[in-house]
Amino acid sequence: MTSSLATRATRAALASALALGTIASGLGASTASAQTGAAAVRPAAWGPCAADVLASIPVAERTRVSCAIQEVPVDHSRPRGDTTGIIMMKRPATDPAKKIGSLFINPGGPGGAGLIYGAFGASFFTPEVLEKFDLIGFDPRGVGRSAPLRCFRTQEEADAVNEGWYALPTTKDEIASSIRQSKAYTDYCKINAGPLLNHMSTEAVARDLDMLRESVGDQQLTYVGFSYGTLLGATYANIFPQKSRALVLDGNVDPQLRLTNGAEYDRQRAKGFEIALDGFLKRCDTVGVEKCAFAGNARKKFDGIRETLRKGPTTLPGGTQVTLTDVVGRTASNLYNPTTFKALATWLQSIHAAQNPAAATDAAQTMSVQSVVDVPVLNNNGGLADVRGLPETPYTSDDSYYAVNCIDKPFAKTTRNWASTAAKWERESPTFGRYQAASDALTCPTWPTRNPDRWIGPWNRKTKNPIVVVGNYYDPATQYEFARRMAKQLGNARLISVDAFGHCILGDSAGADAAVTRYLVDLTAPVNGSVYHPNVQPF
Repeated sequence: MTSSLATRATRAALASALALGTIASGLGASTASAQTGAAAVRPAAWGPCAADVLASIPVAERTRVSCAIQEVPVDHSRPRGDTTGIIMMKRPATDPAKKIGSLFINPGGPGGAGLIYGAFGASFFTPEVLEKFDLIGFDPRGVGRSAPLRCFRTQEEADAVNEGWYALPTTKDEIASSIRQSKAYTDYCKINAGPLLNHMSTEAVARDLDMLRESVGDQQLTYVGFSYGTLLGATYANIFPQKSRALVLDGNVDPQLRLTNGAEYDRQRAKGFEIALDGFLKRCDTVGVEKCAFAGNARKKFDGIRETLRKGPTTLPGGTQVTLTDVVGRTASNLYNPTTFKALATWLQSIHAAQNPAAATDAAQTMSVQSVVDVPVLNNNGGLADVRGLPETPYTSDDSYYAVNCIDKPFAKTTRNWASTAAKWERESPTFGRYQAASDALTCPTWPTRNPDRWIGPWNRKTKNPIVVVGNYYDPATQYEFARRMAKQLGNARLISVDAFGHCILGDSAGADAAVTRYLVDLTAPVNGSVYHPNVQPF
């Protein structure tokens, strides 16, 4: 296995490559009627991958991989109706004689393009897994190269809507403007999104996944899903329990809450970021100023920074202005990835010093102020915050994030009470509450779908083999309690935990990786309640 640091670096590069890969035009929805029903799935026709796809993966993998496009119904209740294409990439097992089957991967989101993830399998899986499984990444419907759902025709349209749509609206004018621009966004989606608009639910993707499984010749599904990908795995297991071989869910959502009460789910999600932040600040104080520049009553200093920024921006040496949105966004982003904690601490200390000149004792406190890109991810970074390594991923020019979440997650059909909701969440979660409210709770109330297809349960159908649920204690985006609930809601599951920071863990904990390997290869599920440690601790 690669080291934790190398793995994190690979994920950052992977995220950037994915972003580049998804800008290209995707596969359009077919206007021809499908001639076969859902039960008749054609075998995948593997062939060369496009040159720009190959350019985004390691050189050593370019001669190994192949790609295919699988047609699936736009509406699974009408299997002979219009179809859309799902693109897949296969990285074949390194020892075909020992091959067990295919391992499908979903990186999260929703909106995460997963096409090239198999080519980066060494970042997540042990050599034994690579030896015995074809790794298959795919872009789900409406994502990346699989008929990307787009709400705009031109970038100029998108820029006009984004102008005045604030990531952290606080004043009456900012709130009014954000509500207005959010409504404009959903109006554009109604006009431009096309036939996929009503069929972007996780249930639809799970049914697509079953067709992909059949197309590669596997009798049962072997699957690893990260973050939102855990919801996809749980949905598949409950629609197709008899077709589920081995499912690993890393960085879990709470499926029942997410599918029945979107506002409460997001409110609790904000609390998860607060838990991770508090853990970061406590760990910083524990290791001391030599390892963490922000040490020394870090909690009090952070709260002081936040409250000072509520009154206006702070100017750093050199003239850079820092706003509350900058601090909340970058802090959320860096909590995904513990290898960025040192840089975050140095940056926070530079802000504290600028706000409190008497506290500045060393010019080194202003080092690395720009060392980590300031990317707000709590509101899902344009739809991709759950993709692994996303702190550096730019907007990918599709609108699948809201297309999925606004179908899956029920919200009141009005933004009339948004300001009071945001204020309440902010009182409960002072750093991240309002920021979380400015995402789905602001946009989904006016999302233009009526009676879309979506799975709301049951979640407790029994699979022959236990589903392995993996949770980090200090996961910001999917708090540990969600993993506990996932394991409890599933009909047959084993929960393993990692005493770690960061969002998702496979590839960064030798103990968890070994347990997952034995499960994927031998179907030997780990002992329920097992606790592991990360390969590398923060700081």
